[in-house]
Amino acid sequence: MNRETVLTEALDLLDEVGLDAVSTRQLARRLGVEQPSLYYHFRNKRELLGAMSEAAMAPHATAPLPTPADDWRDWFRENTRSFRRTLLARRDGARLHAGSSPGGADLDRIAHKMAFLTAAGVPAEPARTAMLAAGRFTVGSVLEEQADTGHGDGTDRSAAVPPDLPPDVPPMDHESAFEAGLALILEGLEQQVRRAQHPDGTGRDR
Repeated sequence: MNRETVLTEALDLLDEVGLDAVSTRQLARRLGVEQPSLYYHFRNKRELLGAMSEAAMAPHATAPLPTPADDWRDWFRENTRSFRRTLLARRDGARLHAGSSPGGADLDRIAHKMAFLTAAGVPAEPARTAMLAAGRFTVGSVLEEQADTGHGDGTDRSAAVPPDLPPDVPPMDHESAFEAGLALILEGLEQQVRRAQHPDGTGRDR
């Protein structure tokens, strides 16, 4: 039994029972070993959950990095959508990821993404703020979506708002709500780029 096998089974267990029900006892039973055997790979449940979060994020963490030929707006959208898809791929994926901190290769990827944005003409501070805002918005959006399904895996992407809203407030599904929020973040970043390019105000929207 190696670390990869433990993580694979742990993520399968997560998909079956949800984050609240994941335990080292259940995982050991699933693997056919005694519970203390898991401590060879993970000292405690917190360490196990951290490794599960990292493994669950692999599709996004291994996605191609941007190149100078990419349009920064298109990349920003796809990067944020990729993050959302990855969180939705696992039951309670957003809860599992929330509160985790990047490290190692993740920090290198973040640095590459930031360098791409600044090379494309996006001011560094707004770029950092927009990346952080988009990430936190995505986690919050998926938290709401997975809570709304009652199963945590995002498979029932129905109403993102309560059904008893006033008649003048139109309903919006989760994906549409996410896309609308992402568009607002991107629009704000584009305004920062225009201001940097035209500090005298000539590039402002009228």
